[in-house]
Amino acid sequence: MTNPLYDTLFGRHAGNEAVFLFLPDGTTISYATFVEQAGRLANALAGAGLVPGDRVAVQIAKSHHALALYAACVQAGLVFLPLNTAYTADEVSYFVSNSGAALFVCDGGTRANLASVAEDAGARLEVLNADGSGSLGDLAAAQSSEFLTAARSDSDLAAMLYTSGTTGRSKGAMLSQMNLLSNAQVLADYWHFTDEDVLLHALPIFHTHGLFVATNIALLTGGAMILLPKLDTDQLIEWLPKSTAMMGVPTFYTRLLGGDRFTGDLVRHMRLFISGSAPLLAETHKQFEARTGHRILERYGMTETNMNTSNPYDGDRRAGTVGFALPGVELKVCDPVTGATLPQGEIGVIEVRGPNVFLGYWQMPDKTAAELREDGFFITGDLGTIDADGYVTIVGRNKDLIISGGYNIYPKEIELLLDDQPGVLESAVIGVPHPDFGESVVAVLVRDGDLDQDLLAATVKESLAAFKRPKAYVVLDALPRNTMGKVQKNVLRETYADMFT
Repeated sequence: MTNPLYDTLFGRHAGNEAVFLFLPDGTTISYATFVEQAGRLANALAGAGLVPGDRVAVQIAKSHHALALYAACVQAGLVFLPLNTAYTADEVSYFVSNSGAALFVCDGGTRANLASVAEDAGARLEVLNADGSGSLGDLAAAQSSEFLTAARSDSDLAAMLYTSGTTGRSKGAMLSQMNLLSNAQVLADYWHFTDEDVLLHALPIFHTHGLFVATNIALLTGGAMILLPKLDTDQLIEWLPKSTAMMGVPTFYTRLLGGDRFTGDLVRHMRLFISGSAPLLAETHKQFEARTGHRILERYGMTETNMNTSNPYDGDRRAGTVGFALPGVELKVCDPVTGATLPQGEIGVIEVRGPNVFLGYWQMPDKTAAELREDGFFITGDLGTIDADGYVTIVGRNKDLIISGGYNIYPKEIELLLDDQPGVLESAVIGVPHPDFGESVVAVLVRDGDLDQDLLAATVKESLAAFKRPKAYVVLDALPRNTMGKVQKNVLRETYADMFT
């Protein structure tokens, strides 16, 4: 048997001395070196007793070693579970425990804080730092770079990414080898990527956009990536002249437009700018085109599906839309109650079907059945419409999801924490427009006696990742409700829509 994902993305590059990664310090990593790194890590993982199907939870800094660990897991048939590096120990504990991870890999700087997380979950703990040091790096250094690739099939589980709803527990979206491979193949062709491309990569690698879209496309086509550790406008401007394409979230583009050094001359050689993970304002589209002559290509995807739609590479990239369904992806707009397909132009819930759609939610058969129909269509929960030309527009969300700087934020998680604090009777968490992040989190509170907002903020800081923390607190006598007693978050969003503008 073969291992489709490893063979297509990684294995074929064995011995290839072409540059795969340009690093910020000016050094490069060849494809051959990268594949050898992955092989050593795969041997280290197998030597630690891991077997195909085991889950490997990872919370480490972005680096070429982190990417090699992803490749090693694919080669060894392990399920790769990347975790947001901003998550606190409390948040990580659920993911490691719920996934049944056999191994948890963290940074040396967080080991002391996370050791109990691994112990409580019954997971082995290893360290891999950004420079390759740490216990796992040491184990790998002593190994051969040759590893007998584990046999896997298209339907075998390759990765798991945790997402959430506005109620209930976080859900582990199970992604198969074919889910990941098919999407990379379609996108590489649709966006015209080749081995001549140099992709500027400043995205995180713990979610779909940075790992399974950007990285997989580069690996598939044999192009190079400039691997920056994070969004830094100065670094973007430094490396843009050496790039041909960039993938980013709206924040990338607003930050670049905020400085005079970002000019049309700086990017005259670029062929493509892609944006996703959050809505791009029409004004940003206009400003970017006026400054550079480039029209940003916006697309639409989800943790459970990778990419579903894209504006065309050749053709009209329409601001405010996410383009057309990708080749091989079926998309329809349905009545949220009956599930019936709605006529063109009407607003309803978007449903998608294709080889990109996930296998289901880890150990949640009821939730899987509720959102993944028997005929293969996934109910996205996003509200949208399709115009007469076939362009898809996302007009809202059927849930109260907040997207800030490309990160998904689920209000219920924050509300449960706030409601449990002294002095808080109840809370409503909303997202309001923000010129840089797309949306920012605002917590609306009803006071119950004395409320120490400094203490409240300190508790939130300890319990939640920075991107989830409210950027503003509003105290009201009561929350607006409809006749059924439901909090009217739409009223709150309208009331505080101009808070950050």
